[in-house]
Amino acid sequence: MSRLTHVTTGPFAPPAAARELTVVSADGARLHAEVHGPDGAPAVVLAHGWTCSTAFWAAQIRDLAVDHRVIAYDQRGHGRSVAPAGAEGYSTTALADDLEAVLAATLEPGERAVVAGHSMGGMTIMAASTRPGFREHAAAVLLCSTGSAGLVAASTVVPLRAGRIRTRLTRSVLGAKAPLGPVTPMARRALKYATMGPGSPPERVEVCARIVHGCPRVVRYRWSHVLDELALDAGVLELNVPTAIIAGTADRMTPVTLARRLAQMLPDSLGLTELPGIGHMTPVEAPETVTEGIRNLVQKYVRVDDQQVQGLEGSSA
Repeated sequence: MSRLTHVTTGPFAPPAAARELTVVSADGARLHAEVHGPDGAPAVVLAHGWTCSTAFWAAQIRDLAVDHRVIAYDQRGHGRSVAPAGAEGYSTTALADDLEAVLAATLEPGERAVVAGHSMGGMTIMAASTRPGFREHAAAVLLCSTGSAGLVAASTVVPLRAGRIRTRLTRSVLGAKAPLGPVTPMARRALKYATMGPGSPPERVEVCARIVHGCPRVVRYRWSHVLDELALDAGVLELNVPTAIIAGTADRMTPVTLARRLAQMLPDSLGLTELPGIGHMTPVEAPETVTEGIRNLVQKYVRVDDQQVQGLEGSSA
């Protein structure tokens, strides 16, 4: 589990959950999940990215929980979820298992939700696209700052021309075993350069730095190897629900070219929203845009009364 470092005041401070629960995944992994907002409201499920936690979604939870039931969970080894004992516990299969378990534990049979994923959270959705539990519960999807394959080769964190040397150096940077240490001014500058747009204000850099630096070294390292070997194109082609994409044009971790490729591959693409000057941390850098994207999907695809996808009603009329 992480050190649970995050800001404690302001719009990015994690709000108290209405309910917390432990979800047991297929291999016995124990995951922290939390539910915000009123019972009976339309449901939203949030999956965070690499080195983050439920705290990363604080702005979305605060806004949406007024009139939505918001479910957020810590990916295995992150936040308050227990880290796998060995390397075999880190895989895209495990990510899909975990999302399926969270959906089953927090939603009623047949209940549909909008599922949003940032970075590795988006990859989790792609990995789960063919799972019966995902297809039972997903009404629509929002993918933020993510990709399905070739992440290390595409990354521009290392400022060199694309090629084998840049890929090798990027792999060594993202897969470094050294601890990140405390959040210092130099650490903030490094994190901002690698993951955020150049115009990101200091308070938002601080939000992201505290969360990322709370991720355990071993967890960060082992997930970096999964991301390095990512091959989820088949999952993208099977993601048969309406799917919107948001990406920043200044994203060095998962450049916008990866999002454009997803928009072309998805069977039911709702298009790509490109955010000029925004980096990889879209839910923190552009919280209103991400929240609005989720709200729009709920309004269009989830009914409040019976939680059925509105598109089904339209197709039978």
